Amino acid sequence: MTLTEFMTTLDSFIWGTPFLATLIGAGIIFMIVSRGFVFRHFGHIWNHTLGTIRKGSGATGNAGGKITPFQAICVAVGGCVGTANISGVAAAVSLGGPGAVFWMWLWAFFAMTVKFCEATLGSYYRKSDGKGGFVGGSYYYLEEGIGRDKKWKVGYLLAWGFSIGFFAMFLSGSQASILAESLNASYHVPMIPFVLVYSVFMMYIVWRGVPRIAHVLSKAVPVMCVLYLLAGIIIILMNITSLPGVIASIFSNAFTGTAAVGGFAGVGVKTAMHAGIARAVNSNEAGMGTSPMIHATVDTVHPVRQGLWGIIEVFIDTIVICSITALSVLCTGAWTSGSTSMTLALEAFRIDFGGAGVHFLNLMLVLFGLTTTAAAFAYYDAALRFMLKRCSKKVIETCSLIFKILFPLPNIFIVVTMVYSGGDFTLYWAFVDVIIALPVFWNVIGMVILSPKFVELLKDYRARYLGIGKVDTNFKLFYETEPNAEAKALNEEWKKKQAKA
Repeated sequence: MTLTEFMTTLDSFIWGTPFLATLIGAGIIFMIVSRGFVFRHFGHIWNHTLGTIRKGSGATGNAGGKITPFQAICVAVGGCVGTANISGVAAAVSLGGPGAVFWMWLWAFFAMTVKFCEATLGSYYRKSDGKGGFVGGSYYYLEEGIGRDKKWKVGYLLAWGFSIGFFAMFLSGSQASILAESLNASYHVPMIPFVLVYSVFMMYIVWRGVPRIAHVLSKAVPVMCVLYLLAGIIIILMNITSLPGVIASIFSNAFTGTAAVGGFAGVGVKTAMHAGIARAVNSNEAGMGTSPMIHATVDTVHPVRQGLWGIIEVFIDTIVICSITALSVLCTGAWTSGSTSMTLALEAFRIDFGGAGVHFLNLMLVLFGLTTTAAAFAYYDAALRFMLKRCSKKVIETCSLIFKILFPLPNIFIVVTMVYSGGDFTLYWAFVDVIIALPVFWNVIGMVILSPKFVELLKDYRARYLGIGKVDTNFKLFYETEPNAEAKALNEEWKKKQAKA
């Protein structure tokens, strides 16, 4: 058995029916306990996330090394809007056919609430970093919420299991191999020299830490998302007559499988389900425990208010950007060419835009790759600091410094291995699927256990900001840290109103 065959078999086993059922089941639980908040109050969600940017609030200004809500969404979306939105979605279609898109959408339907929950819990269980800012993330709410608050020792095991599994994900690289493969296929750029130069550039970006990353991504993310969306929409409009048939095939093939056509070998329902959900999880990262690390750093008025940004992340990533990629690949007919992963996406853009499309897509890949890698470093560094939190400050900073140097090395190892072994991206995506399964599992289990706390926070938010229920001015907005000045002022105002009543 070759390495590719072994990893593919292991991938299929781990992402089998029990694991997929656990993910969907958790999504259903969060949907029920939140009473469909994501869909019942989407207008409110929009007005207090992207709507604040349009109004000129919440998009600028930071102090003491903190990042603003807008910068947080840029880092978080930068982490999930990456090469996976192009090559990952194309890989899902090449492996699972049109039906994979349905399962990608189904997971996004639940994933918005899943990420809403984890971003809210991450903000609630945040801790002071001793410098006027905050730190937090999945390991904190697993340890604090389950281990200390509930006094369940399993919380400590979940926190360490998650942090070790999550930190190990850096060994899967930062998708530089996809960039190297695309540039090699398009322009014959040597893969190994490219990844060496790319790694040096990434080291420069991450060297100055999260505030520097937030600054870079706040400039790059909006531009690259808009450009890519416009290009994808143009492709779909150029093939608009194919769209009704494509939509029909997405829904029908999700439950019947896809027959062999052109260079496509044909697949069953299980393969389509696996490909769609696995690639969606890898892309929007709902349940993976990544974005809570960034959302916890924001000095928000309420944990749920910050959690609203998690909903928008999934909406932008999967419902909008991944759908554009999938429909582009399907409407052009490129998916039947036999191409896989990145070469399939390149083929779709080449069909309608020729060489210009190839140039454009490679530019988007470089930008997406940079944002993914930069955000990934912020996540891994936070996990490292959690595991070393009982060590001295000198030890923590030294280890963080060493990690900045080691961080690009897996990219180099993966590309060198692929070049000299002749492996394809089936091996790469199988390895990614296997390595992300462990932190997703621990995090989702912990979130289900903490769902009552999520419900409490949501109930309080409804009373304070939606007028549903009575405000309890004694409710503790954050587990350990103090609410910001705006929240305190509002609380005093509510106390005065209740006293008069």
